[in-house]
Amino acid sequence: MTVALTDRLSRATRAASPLVTGAVTGAVGLRLTVEGIGGRVGDLLRIGEGADEMFAEVTALDGPKLQCLPLGTLAGVGTGSPAVNTGAALQVPVGAGLRGRVLDGLGRPMDGMGPLDDCSYVGINAAPPAALARQRITQPMALGVRALDTLVPVGRGQRLGIFAGSGVGKSTLMSMITRGTDAQINVIALVGERGREVREFIENDLGAEGLARSVVVVATSDQPPLVRLRAAFAATRIAEWFRDTGADVLLMMDSITRTAMAQREVGLSVGEPPATRGYPPSVFSMLAQLMERAGPGERGTITGLYTVLVEGDDHNEPIADAARSILDGHVVLDRKLATAGHFPSIDALESISRLANTVTTPDQRAAATALRRLLAAHRDVRELVEIGAYVTGTNPDADLAQALWPRILGFLRQDFDAPSTAAQAWEDLVTVLTAGAHLHTGTPEIGED
Repeated sequence: MTVALTDRLSRATRAASPLVTGAVTGAVGLRLTVEGIGGRVGDLLRIGEGADEMFAEVTALDGPKLQCLPLGTLAGVGTGSPAVNTGAALQVPVGAGLRGRVLDGLGRPMDGMGPLDDCSYVGINAAPPAALARQRITQPMALGVRALDTLVPVGRGQRLGIFAGSGVGKSTLMSMITRGTDAQINVIALVGERGREVREFIENDLGAEGLARSVVVVATSDQPPLVRLRAAFAATRIAEWFRDTGADVLLMMDSITRTAMAQREVGLSVGEPPATRGYPPSVFSMLAQLMERAGPGERGTITGLYTVLVEGDDHNEPIADAARSILDGHVVLDRKLATAGHFPSIDALESISRLANTVTTPDQRAAATALRRLLAAHRDVRELVEIGAYVTGTNPDADLAQALWPRILGFLRQDFDAPSTAAQAWEDLVTVLTAGAHLHTGTPEIGED
């Protein structure tokens, strides 16, 4: 029996089943209690009637009681409001017709461009590719940012975190990457963002050209926590569909921290005990389940970029620490660089790609290592230089870094609207390193370890 016939029979059976109606018996905070009907975790319930109708998802079971969280406002819901189990979990659209579209957190179009064409609907949850079925990551993914493509190179199928406090330039850096990447399709999830920023991001940062090869999923900060949480999974499911067609997908999520905060609200609402800094255990398992779905598949790849909003610039807070342990590298944005007008504000010495050796050539690795040595030497003596206590000749690398510092800064800085190809980035790096070869006998050679 084919899958299509089985699905048709299943839908026909549900349609022929008698309609069983339960009722809302309680509402505490974000949680609804429904009795009188059966259900499974993940089922969608239709609550209320007429203009007050809304949907809720079953998130926990308590004997005959279903604990649900709303996918909309609770206004109009009262004791005795009818509840009907739809018999299915949340589904999201997938297909080529999503290119250039903007969806809400539940996969519904919100761009005023009419219904979705050339799309089908699938369940929002999917298993990640089996560990031994994944392709190995061997090819680089150009991001259009010189500092990233050379010092923190990313492979096709790699997952990278962008760690920073608020207002340091995470969203702007991601906007720059959408314009400069060589990925075939971008899937962008804006989770918990300010409503004001969404249109600015789409029209100014992304632009018509960037939107044409992107799918944007939006759940603003005023949306219910379950909608914000599902937005992250919806974007991942859409990216998986494109990957399974053989495409190289760039999945960008801003931010994974606000997704974790949404899961915290969900977990606490259904009675989970708080653990580290108020985050229940389900938050940390959710992070692994979500981010493990990105990466290479049997055919295509999903390169995942996840922004991590560190609380109080503490890069060891629970979500940042958990994300760093799951991801394949991290980019650290520095507030001091941002306030000094250094964009992108990437702290190259604190940023690491765990696949750098796999996706670069020996000459490229040597060039990146040489620049890192100069950056480290400059950092070590910077305070001494500023107070006039450094003696030239004490550290050859520091002397060379001082001589080349304007060129190094010019390489690390990049205008927002000036993306660079990976080949040009490596060429610019070699130019910087060789420019001062005659200035000091201790110049680190390109091929030197």
